[in-house]
Amino acid sequence: MAFDPSTLKFDDKGLIPVVAQDHATGEVLMVAWMNAEAVAKTLETGRVTYWSRSRQSFWIKGETSGHVQTLVELRVDCDRDCLLALVEQEGPACHTNRRSCFYTAIRDGEETEIMSPMV
Repeated sequence: MAFDPSTLKFDDKGLIPVVAQDHATGEVLMVAWMNAEAVAKTLETGRVTYWSRSRQSFWIKGETSGHVQTLVELRVDCDRDCLLALVEQEGPACHTNRRSCFYTAIRDGEETEIMSPMV
């Protein structure tokens, strides 16, 4: 069955959340947003393309930093309102220079940084 992007459920701003996960390790790297055109560009090019809500523009992950995300597989959740991008990540995924945006844990009621910036 061919993929029909019109079957995705975008929010009232035309966006859908995307979880980026390392395809080899399963590590969750980040969460971002795509619109229909970003989904199409990602599938067409194999370079993960997001929609920046703050800049109101496309951003291809790694375009300026060199920390590229190459798409391995795009998955759709059961409600069709969220995407999972299995990626090959080069360098850190987070703008804080950490491997993952999820570098803070809440342990025993305290916030603890569990990941240092990459050198």
